[in-house]
Amino acid sequence: MAEDIVLGELGALLLDGGSSVTDVRGSLEQVQRRSGTDSDLRFAVLPELVLVSRAGVSASTSIAYAGAKPLSFRQSAHANRFARDLEAGRQTLSDAPRRIAEIRSIRERLPAATNIIGIAILSMGLAALVRCPWWAILLAFFVGALVGTITNAMSRVRSAAAIAPFVSALVSTVAVGAFAGWLELGPVPLFAVCAPIAILVPGAIITNGLLELTSTDIVTGASRLMYGLIMLAFMAAGVFAGAHLTGLRIDSGSAALVAEAAHSVSERSGWEALPPLWLSWIGVVLLAVGIGLAFGAGLRLTLVSAAVMTGTYAVLVLLTPVLGNAVATGLTAALLFVAARALERLTLAIPATVSFQSAFLLLVPGTVGLVALASFDASALASAPMIFLSLCIGTKVGALTADLAHITRTSLRSRRRTPVVPSAGV
Repeated sequence: MAEDIVLGELGALLLDGGSSVTDVRGSLEQVQRRSGTDSDLRFAVLPELVLVSRAGVSASTSIAYAGAKPLSFRQSAHANRFARDLEAGRQTLSDAPRRIAEIRSIRERLPAATNIIGIAILSMGLAALVRCPWWAILLAFFVGALVGTITNAMSRVRSAAAIAPFVSALVSTVAVGAFAGWLELGPVPLFAVCAPIAILVPGAIITNGLLELTSTDIVTGASRLMYGLIMLAFMAAGVFAGAHLTGLRIDSGSAALVAEAAHSVSERSGWEALPPLWLSWIGVVLLAVGIGLAFGAGLRLTLVSAAVMTGTYAVLVLLTPVLGNAVATGLTAALLFVAARALERLTLAIPATVSFQSAFLLLVPGTVGLVALASFDASALASAPMIFLSLCIGTKVGALTADLAHITRTSLRSRRRTPVVPSAGV
C-alpha cells in the first residue's frame, strides 16, 4: 500500500479516536519524518477527512474518510499507542495496514447494554459528586438508564441522532418533573436534571474547537465550536420545554460546579437532605466506572481513570476557594495534562489522550455552558467563556511543559550515553 494512503488511514483512525486535527497533523508529520517517507507529502486534516497531497510534477491527493464510527476508549488506547510507536521508530509503516485493521476490528461484548448501564452509573456518580439530595441521586440512576436507551435507539438513524440531545433532555426533565410534582418537592437542583444527560454534553468538542482555533485551524475549530454550541442549545431547549410541560421549578442557587458543590449545605432532612461530603469521593469513582462502561474502556483503563480523576477532583477542591473557578480550572488542566503525559512516558499501555480525556470530564466545560443556558443566570453566562478559555490555555501550557520536560530529559540522557574521548597527552 502506498505511503500516502497508509498515512491517511492512520490519520482517520486518530480522528475517530477523538484527537484534534492539530494533534493528528502533528502526529502524521512526525511519523513521516521518523519513517523517512517522501518529504513532498503534505497533510490537510478536517474533522472527518484526511487529505495527503504529493507535490511535484506528478501531483496527487489521497483522501481518507473518518467519522464512520467513533472508537471506544480501548480502541483509542491502541490507536494512540501505535501512533506513538511509529513516531518513536519502534514500528514501521509496513505494519500500519494490519494494525489499523486489527484496532478497528476490536469489539465490545454487549455494547448497547454496557453503554446503558454505564450512563446510569455515570449519572448517579455525577449526582453524588455535586451533592444532590438522596432522592435525586437514586432517580439519576433510573433516568440515566432511560436516557441511555433513547440515545442508543436514536443513534442508529442518522437524522434521529441529530435531535437526540433535545429528546434526551426533554425526557429527562419530564421524568424528574413528574417525580418532583408527585412528591411535591418544590424547586429541584439543576443537576438532578442535568446529571442523566451529562454524557451528551459536547464539552470535549467545544474545547477541541477552541484549541484548534488557537492553533490557526480556523475552519475545523469554528465548525466544532458551532456544532457544540448548537448541541448545548438543543439540550437547554429540552430542559426548558420539559420544565414548562411539568411545571418543574429549578433552584437557580443549585447551579454549582464540581468544586463548588463540596461546600454546599442544606437544612433539609430525610430523602431531601444532602449526602455527607465523603460521598463525593465515592461519586468520583462511580463517575469513572460509568465512563469506562459507557465508552468501552476496559478494566485497566477504568482503574487508571479512577485514580487520575480522584487526583483531579482533589486539586479542584483545593484550588477553587483560593483562585476561583476560572483560574483553578486552567491550572488543574495544566497539571492534569502533565501528569497524563508523564504516565504515558512510564508505560505506553496508558496513552495520555485516554487518561486525560476521562479526567477531563471532571472539569465539565460543557456542563458550564449547559448550567448557564438552563438556569438563565447572567453571571453564569458571563463566566462560562472565561472557564472555556482558561481550560484551553491550561491545556496548552501543560502540553508545552510536558514537551519541554521530555526534550530536556532526552537531551540529558543522550549526553550521559555519549562517551567522553580523553585528549591525547603532550
